[in-house]
Amino acid sequence: MTARRVHIRPGRVNDEADFLAAVERSRALHHPWVQAPKTPQLYQDYLSKHDDVRGAAMFIWLDEPRALVGVVNLSEVVLGCFRSAYLGYYAFVPHAGRGLMKDGLAQVITHAFSTMKLHRLEANIQPRNLPSKALVKKLGFRREGLSPRYLKINGRWRDHERWAILSEDW
Repeated sequence: MTARRVHIRPGRVNDEADFLAAVERSRALHHPWVQAPKTPQLYQDYLSKHDDVRGAAMFIWLDEPRALVGVVNLSEVVLGCFRSAYLGYYAFVPHAGRGLMKDGLAQVITHAFSTMKLHRLEANIQPRNLPSKALVKKLGFRREGLSPRYLKINGRWRDHERWAILSEDW
């Protein structure tokens, strides 16, 4: 068994320089799938949006050498009888495709189900984003359907596949 390579923690104000540098070097990787915050003000807005009971911005950090691997966002967290959240994520260059996001995402899922006591996580993924679909599939998510013109990303309404996992399947 290997030692943990990554750890998760909430994003912080003092992560701004690491985050913005990672976004800059990852533009080609992210296009057209995600529109990550790319200025100090957008980063502050992003953290503020995820700093309440309805959301969380979890950063995945490589242990050695210390580096920001990616981000996992839990948004629209609903408790009560629903106990659900939307899951969004993206990796940063040069860490994409190395299994590090899978490790970090697994930690976030465990946190969501164990600590937050959620019952369901839903990831909405553009149909042509094959690496993202492969990632959630490896983690046990199931495809539930297609939502036409579901989210506006980079100025265009884009179709998304709905993938979900329930706590009892984790």
